Amino acid sequence: MKLNSLRYFAVLAEELHFGRAADRLAITQPPLSLAIKALEEELGVRLLLRSSKHVELTPAGSAFLEEARQILDRVARASSIALAVASGSRGRLDVGMAGSLVYRGVPAIVQRFDTDAHGIELILHEMSTAEQLQGLLHGQLDAGFLNAFVVPPQLRSLPLVDDEFVLCLPAAHRYAGAKAVDLGDLCEERFVMFSREVSPANYDNVIAIFSRAGVHPKTVHAARQWLTIVAMVAEGLGVSLVPRSLARSRVDNVRFVPFTGASAITPALLVWNPARTSPALEKFIASAGSTIAGLREAMLPMPMRSRKQQQGRSNLIKRPPQR
Repeated sequence: MKLNSLRYFAVLAEELHFGRAADRLAITQPPLSLAIKALEEELGVRLLLRSSKHVELTPAGSAFLEEARQILDRVARASSIALAVASGSRGRLDVGMAGSLVYRGVPAIVQRFDTDAHGIELILHEMSTAEQLQGLLHGQLDAGFLNAFVVPPQLRSLPLVDDEFVLCLPAAHRYAGAKAVDLGDLCEERFVMFSREVSPANYDNVIAIFSRAGVHPKTVHAARQWLTIVAMVAEGLGVSLVPRSLARSRVDNVRFVPFTGASAITPALLVWNPARTSPALEKFIASAGSTIAGLREAMLPMPMRSRKQQQGRSNLIKRPPQR
């Protein structure tokens, strides 16, 4: 059954006049008559009673008209949705997120996008870094917030705001109240570590810090999430190195203390697959980049922030006029 036949029938049912219906459809009367006849033959029922002066719907025609209008409305809606998705004004994005990154600007990025991109639904999925990389490579995710310094060459990335490692100690630990601790002073401690299987980047980064400080950590437990590590430290199962942003988790019975000897930045990226971009994803990446830049500027000391703002205004003033 052709959609044009349904459209012809619906218009004719409204006009109940072949001439007026043909004018609305921008066709001549013979093709309209042939289309209605073919539709009736296909259905095996008479939809219209017509004479040289009168056109009238049969009971079957009235019932069919109601269904035909619903089909045409659904088709029009489907077409509108397809156009909206293609233009990036509507759609859905499935985005992975390592759990700890909820404290590293991800909520601000998502909220800004939700405010600016009405009609695009963004769904966050908590996943490990390894799971996200697989999802991005196999088209199961549109983007991902993950812990890594580098990603496979097929992917593209945008770094999140910087975050540094600090010591995570039980509240009763002898160094819990210190302003800073030399990492070498903890060489005899029992450490809770990140599982290398879940996130090699996190594990290798922490091991590199210990190596630079000349410490060979005694690993007693391996966790799959940073928040699990903090909870284990709170229960007295060891000490650990974690991103400073986890202090925002407000876990009781732990203290976050800077250390000296081998400082390091914790890796975190927004990652996507350029082979699977869409207008909606492009809007999200642009929005995320703007939000991340704003978060970085907010973290600058006030004098540096003021100089940067003045430089921006100066650049605007010095910009040559466009021809």
